[in-house]
Amino acid sequence: MTVANIGTRQGNCTFDCGGAQIRAHCRHLATVVTVRGEIGAGNVERVGEHLRHFVVGENPVVLDMSDVHHFAAPAISLFAIFDEQCRAAGVEWMLVASPALIDALSDYGGDDAARLPITGSVHQALRDLAEAIAGRRQLMLPLVRQTA
Repeated sequence: MTVANIGTRQGNCTFDCGGAQIRAHCRHLATVVTVRGEIGAGNVERVGEHLRHFVVGENPVVLDMSDVHHFAAPAISLFAIFDEQCRAAGVEWMLVASPALIDALSDYGGDDAARLPITGSVHQALRDLAEAIAGRRQLMLPLVRQTA
């Protein structure tokens, strides 16, 4: 798949997917993928295809949609697909949702929305990931001591 199939790449490494702009930043704890603009039936497939490219290796993904100002009901399927992709790859992910997204999820998402890993901010997501890593290390420590 080429960049042309996903969306138009702008000069600042932001991809335009028909009203939604996507940009990724690699951080120490996770890849932060920022989505801004509008997501609806017309661009949800392009957005989903682009997001799929960030589910690589074991690096967690923080999907920052705090600046999505319109999120149509047909786009809710985006999260189920993204969650499946992350599970298949063994990648942990978290969602920072905008008020428009929270409204759409509460109106149309039902029980599926309650299972989404929603957090309040990118900062909170990174802190939660750091705490999870520290917790896993604590669980592994006794095992390492036993083998030493």
